[in-house]
Amino acid sequence: MHVSAHGGRAKCLQRLVRLDLPVPRTVALSFDAVHGIANGVMPDLDAILAEFPSDALLCVRPSSEDPDWGGPGAILNIGVNDACYVDLCDQLGRGAAAAIYLRFVQSYAVHVARLDPDVFEDVEDGGPDALVEILHAYEAETDENFPQDRSEQLGAVLRSMARAWEGTSARLLRQARGAPADAGLGLVVQEMVPGLGRGECGSGVLQLVDAKTGEQRITGRYLSQSQGRDALGADVAAMYLAKDARGPALEDLAPEAFEELKQHAALMREKLREEMQAEFVIQDGKVHILDGVRVQRSARGALRMAVRLAEEKIIPQQEAVMRIDAHSLNELLHRQVAPDARRDVIGDGIAASPGAATGRLIFTSAEAQASASRGEACILVRRETSPEDVRGMHAAVAVLTEKGGMTSHAAVIGRGLGLPCIVGANSIRFDTRRKRLRAADGRIFRSGDLITIDGSSGQVLSGEPEMVEAAQDGAFQTLMSWADEERDIAIRTNADTPRDARTARNFNAQGIGLCRTEHMFFDPGRLTVMQEMIFAETPSGRAAVLARLLPMQRDDFRELFGIMEGLPVCIRLFDPPLHEFLPTSQSGQRELSEALGLPVSEVTRRVEELGEYNPMLGLRGVRLGVTVPEIYDMQARAIFEATLEASVDGAPVVPEIMIPLVSAKREVELVKARIDAVAAAVRSERGQAFNYRLGVMVETPRAALRADEIAAHSAFLSFGTNDLTQMTYGLSRDDAGRFMSEYVRQGVFPEDPFHVLDVDGVGELLKLGVQRGREASPGITLSICGEHGGNPESIAFCRRAGFDYVSCSPFRVPVARLAAAQLAIADKTEKTLQTN
Repeated sequence: MHVSAHGGRAKCLQRLVRLDLPVPRTVALSFDAVHGIANGVMPDLDAILAEFPSDALLCVRPSSEDPDWGGPGAILNIGVNDACYVDLCDQLGRGAAAAIYLRFVQSYAVHVARLDPDVFEDVEDGGPDALVEILHAYEAETDENFPQDRSEQLGAVLRSMARAWEGTSARLLRQARGAPADAGLGLVVQEMVPGLGRGECGSGVLQLVDAKTGEQRITGRYLSQSQGRDALGADVAAMYLAKDARGPALEDLAPEAFEELKQHAALMREKLREEMQAEFVIQDGKVHILDGVRVQRSARGALRMAVRLAEEKIIPQQEAVMRIDAHSLNELLHRQVAPDARRDVIGDGIAASPGAATGRLIFTSAEAQASASRGEACILVRRETSPEDVRGMHAAVAVLTEKGGMTSHAAVIGRGLGLPCIVGANSIRFDTRRKRLRAADGRIFRSGDLITIDGSSGQVLSGEPEMVEAAQDGAFQTLMSWADEERDIAIRTNADTPRDARTARNFNAQGIGLCRTEHMFFDPGRLTVMQEMIFAETPSGRAAVLARLLPMQRDDFRELFGIMEGLPVCIRLFDPPLHEFLPTSQSGQRELSEALGLPVSEVTRRVEELGEYNPMLGLRGVRLGVTVPEIYDMQARAIFEATLEASVDGAPVVPEIMIPLVSAKREVELVKARIDAVAAAVRSERGQAFNYRLGVMVETPRAALRADEIAAHSAFLSFGTNDLTQMTYGLSRDDAGRFMSEYVRQGVFPEDPFHVLDVDGVGELLKLGVQRGREASPGITLSICGEHGGNPESIAFCRRAGFDYVSCSPFRVPVARLAAAQLAIADKTEKTLQTN
């Protein structure tokens, strides 16, 4: 029997029978058989019934390939009729017999005969009188007596369940849950154990683990005089299983049955190699196992369960690694809204950075910093963020923007900080001038109002729902250590600040693959100096101003080198256009004129001069390095001086210097010549030798196509997939979020290419770049440092393409480590199968 032919429930029951557990007699119908039933081809019902005693009651349960795909509900007590009812009264008592018959008639009427449930609402709660009443109601609605033949009842039940599975609405519902359109359903016919009658009778479920936390603890419920999963009803007074101060327990009521259940559950766990929930029934003190299902679990619970099973040698370590969804680690690394918390949704957007946080609405970075100084949690709301908002983002507990996509400024910085972030929230009207938000339902939220950002789901919530704290316990560390033993590609981090670097080191990043130096210039103490440099008229004037920034940059780099403790640090030279450092408002320009002692007209003129129609394709990156070389000269000197200072107390530091936005080899030659000259000057001045590696950030299609020429002058090529995707598609990564969901919905793109790497288009450029780069320089280091570096699907492409490492945001490092390990294990498994 195979899961893909009979379904998971049937397969599990077969294994439980082989373990000699007390499972009632069972017959399984295959997917093909059930499909035939739906189309009018009935199986041999007499042959099925012959497998059971002639007086046995039966139940039918669904058995799909994946229980998450849903399916029709179980129908119990098939075979009960007037004559059987009389016998049951003698065996179990009149009340129990009436309950059994009543339950079947109600299920049959609603799910098989398709009668209106309202017809039976006025029927008494139970007992013989209620049974008589419901039988009369059935006869009145159908103009016929309730069927008395067991074969007829079973055939009708099988037919109704098969057709329910193949109905249009059911098919659409399970496809929404990830099931294929042609997913099959098996059916399990099982002898009933009543769970009602004399002596101790009842039903319940038991598991040996807490589903939410993964801790070893007997959990479940038991209800005397009950059937199926009645004990799990919200409105029933079910009892606990193990002794519990909160109320009565099965262990008190029937200690022998309780001990037997524990033994059965432990055997299931060991032999089925999984934490299982046992569905059981007790009949006059005797235990029967009706079913075993995999325990539903949270991300935290799943990780602890997998690790414990491996530590107990029930499964190999590699299997434990494979059992954890890499994406689910986000739930462990960040606070989350509790699964059962009430959600008052006021809008939604793109879930750009996972986790959840509650705070008061704040509409400017200055207000966010003021709130943080008062110890008040705040959520920064902007139409879209810019580099000058970074300090406000540091001060906030979450960020919400009207515009943007997965690689917009707010999204990238939010992920780097581990800050919950929602971008592209265009279902909410942003009125930043009046400092208020209008929800889709018309509610107004003003500055100071309390809201919650759920960056994992993209929902904006009113108020403060219950939260679940992050969990990085011993089990997490153990699993990650096993993952590191398996993976075959290095994982670095994108880190711009000491805080980012420390976070990444705690997550065992193998170095920094991208340090964006421009973020260091937006500190208020540096921004004015940077602005003064922009207004300098001559190279010597610019160099003089930049000399004041030199010690600040040097301290930045020295601290990063110290935190990374000899691991590689790749520093990207200045990238953004200069206009980002200048104010656009009249008030801001007046303040700048006062700070620099210049006429307002001069400030306005310079701002207008630096304005560009399309600044992201304008004077930025290496183009600034060529036309305003003093900036790169200062940064190179700061890097080299920090290198020497950081090397005093430890192993020699070998910094990696990366030139951004390269399109032609001549750009590299020009910048390399100046950086080499700065290095020679620092060596001469300090009388000390040092090494460094110079490389290129491949972000333009032309750089990928001419990688052979560029590689000849580079120690490494790091592909910046954010900009490379933007330029390949001709899409603005900041604005594409407005229509991307519609494009994905209509199948224009299978996924957002800024979220999941486009292996067909952008991937083709990457493969060409790798091939041509390695042909020209076989020893060159190749990597990607865009946001795709933390995406499991994209890491799979990078391994196949031959990259040496991927670099991603600090909080994505564990996700990348686990995904890389799973890919390596899968490859090894496939090769082993091919060999055998």
